[in-house]
Amino acid sequence: MNKVILGLILVNVLTSIKGFDDQAFFNKFKFQVGKILEGEKIRMLTSGFLHADWVHLGFNMYALYLFGGGVAIRFGNTKFVLIYLVSLLFGSLYTLYRNKQNYYYSAIGASGAVSGIMFASILLFPGKLYSFIFFPFFSFPAYALGIGYLLYSIYGMKKQLGNVGHSAHLGGAIGGFVITLLLKPSVIHNNPKMLLLLGGIILVFLLFGGKIDKKV
Repeated sequence: MNKVILGLILVNVLTSIKGFDDQAFFNKFKFQVGKILEGEKIRMLTSGFLHADWVHLGFNMYALYLFGGGVAIRFGNTKFVLIYLVSLLFGSLYTLYRNKQNYYYSAIGASGAVSGIMFASILLFPGKLYSFIFFPFFSFPAYALGIGYLLYSIYGMKKQLGNVGHSAHLGGAIGGFVITLLLKPSVIHNNPKMLLLLGGIILVFLLFGGKIDKKV
């Protein structure tokens, strides 16, 4: 495993374990709208390394492992970390924007960062096939996964599906999409039609997303 990916997994695991056992630590560093608006901006970063339980942590780290390898090879370790952190902050910023009227809204998890890494991988390898734990006999091309992920995240916000931070997922995905294009414009040639479709979905959402309920 790439050393940077392994390092990020270890940081997530150790920080999350600390949060499992120390409620004061957990509360101090989780994402909370009111505290962030009062000046505790560091929570927008630290919350991405906390998780609710082992299942939450496991899913995020599995996804980071699944999508991260190719991205780290193509970009190198420094840019990989940049994509990870930019996506994490995009997810936090969008979550803050969507919930700025809800003082007590809280969130945790690496989902925004991992979503950004996933979209970087999709742009780099649009035809790569993925199969998942719950669908072991089916494979999905990366571009279809990206389209489905965006549409589901938007739908999830509108319908308030589950106790899931869909806004962080969407913000992180947009962050990963944008920073990947900026760092490696040549990905445009990998699959121009897919790029236009994904970019079109994002653009339409950003232009008309105000019509979606702001409660997540």
